[in-house]
Amino acid sequence: MAMSKLPGDGGDEGSDGVFADINITPLTDIFLVLLIIFMVTSSAIVESQSGTAGVKVNLPKGGATDMQTTQQDLAVAVLVDGRIIIGGKVLTQDELKTAFESAHGKNPDMTVIVQADAGVPHGKVVDVMELAKGAGLSHLAIATRAP
Repeated sequence: MAMSKLPGDGGDEGSDGVFADINITPLTDIFLVLLIIFMVTSSAIVESQSGTAGVKVNLPKGGATDMQTTQQDLAVAVLVDGRIIIGGKVLTQDELKTAFESAHGKNPDMTVIVQADAGVPHGKVVDVMELAKGAGLSHLAIATRAP
């Protein structure tokens, strides 16, 4: 708090009045804490709404035209270590086949979007796509990132 003479003080030259400055340091601290909370919650919300539920996939670059995804599309993430993930759950080959069959039962025109990591062997992606086609899902797409 700074001490200075008040303007217009008609008193003696030697008498000092109190003039209070506003300290913005606590206000700045509060805003920084709120900013951090906002950043953490917004990233959690975005991850929960994505098709891979927070799974980070290093998609290969591609130059094809963008396709419009819908809520009914089925996103399948294939990680470099061979794990297959749908909706945040790691699935085996049999569970994946069952998931494709139940998806076909709900909507035969559903699009299966394969989100394969850039290091995944081509054969693994083909296996996933063949399982989808075997279950009757003929609309297939491979996710890429913009170049």
